[in-house]
Amino acid sequence: MTHPPAARALLASALSVTALLATAGCAVDDEPRPRWFSASASASGASPAVEQPAGSGAALTEAQAKAALVTEADLGEPWGPTRGARTWRDGLLKGTTEDRDCQRLLDALYLEEPFGAPKGPQATSALDDGDTEAQLRYRVAAYPPADVDRTLDWMKSLPGRCGQFTVTTTLGVVQGVEVRDLPLPPVGDARQALRVTLAGETEEGELTYLTMDLAAVRVGEEAITLTNAGLDEVYAEVTQQAVQLGAQRLAEIRKQGRAQI
Repeated sequence: MTHPPAARALLASALSVTALLATAGCAVDDEPRPRWFSASASASGASPAVEQPAGSGAALTEAQAKAALVTEADLGEPWGPTRGARTWRDGLLKGTTEDRDCQRLLDALYLEEPFGAPKGPQATSALDDGDTEAQLRYRVAAYPPADVDRTLDWMKSLPGRCGQFTVTTTLGVVQGVEVRDLPLPPVGDARQALRVTLAGETEEGELTYLTMDLAAVRVGEEAITLTNAGLDEVYAEVTQQAVQLGAQRLAEIRKQGRAQI
């Protein structure tokens, strides 16, 4: 993505968050669609919500959690198994800000886990986009439903609480941050997603624009957590379709597990 020279001047002089993120580019609705995108599975698609009985009383086994993962076979090319964490994780996501809620969000983005340590069986898949070098991490884990719902409510409040703020990285670089709501398909019992954009400058004076989606869905006693991030295009449709497919798969596995009791 090419950015006009004016963006550097704005960053060097005052770090105007609004100006930086306007320069950074494109709204979610205006993004080009990846090659495999199917309009029928978009966030506004016709897929019905997956209804789950409250309190099924049976937690998933680790094998069931693994079976509920979204993998490269689901997303197709150009996605494949991850080759390791990108350097931007430590360089851009580790930092401090004054507001406690905004700091909590930053920590959740770096850890890729808004709910804290899982309380039971868990499974994780990590994928790389070979074209854009985006990284996607998908986790299925057990948490107390009330704790999950409180965290989802907190995430829902963040575009209002932390819509725009600044963060100083551990390298001393100041970044402008914007937090927006990201719509999700109507799956699971409760859900919330955010699109976070961080705009800054390297020590060499190169502008950086990191986009990161954070999505979470509760399905019964388990929760899905997904991050999708990169310095190039990060497709909202990837986040939305992975959540939709994963929630439906997890619901089916939970149903099968109850039938075996």
